[in-house]
Amino acid sequence: MIRTSIAIALLVATALPVQGGEVYLRDGVTDGDTFYLSNVALTDDSPALQSWVSYSLTRSACQLQIGGDNPARASSFECELTARRHLLQTWREQGQEKAADDAYLDTLLLVEQAGFLDEYVAHYLGRKTWVLPDDLQTGAFDAWRRQYLRGHKPQTRLIGSWNYASKVGTGP
Repeated sequence: MIRTSIAIALLVATALPVQGGEVYLRDGVTDGDTFYLSNVALTDDSPALQSWVSYSLTRSACQLQIGGDNPARASSFECELTARRHLLQTWREQGQEKAADDAYLDTLLLVEQAGFLDEYVAHYLGRKTWVLPDDLQTGAFDAWRRQYLRGHKPQTRLIGSWNYASKVGTGP
């Protein structure tokens, strides 16, 4: 049974394997029906990390809404776009407040300011199973990204992990 008590899931922090400051993932996700924040989310108030916490919580909540046997593997264009918007909103608020610097998040702000966040998500993060909006300006984005995003590598930093609620405490 899929657990939808996201409030509890999002407040519980468990020890997670971390590599280079980021949660280690296999195939881009861990498996499970419940999302748990990493302990670092509760102790590190850096604007970049907290922006990725906002992203992680937004995306995981959307994945739980999509549901299925394994919400950790649920994905949609709308989920990713909404999560990236929350990422940028938090970065704008916290990054400006503390004069923070993060090359990727600053680049993503430029994409948003140019009006191409939808196209960015579709191009760099898209999956074959996604239903994309009909009004994407792919031609204009391609021209823009050739000029401003040369050598760009998209990033996703999940600050937490999916696990099965029945296995909580046993570790991923």
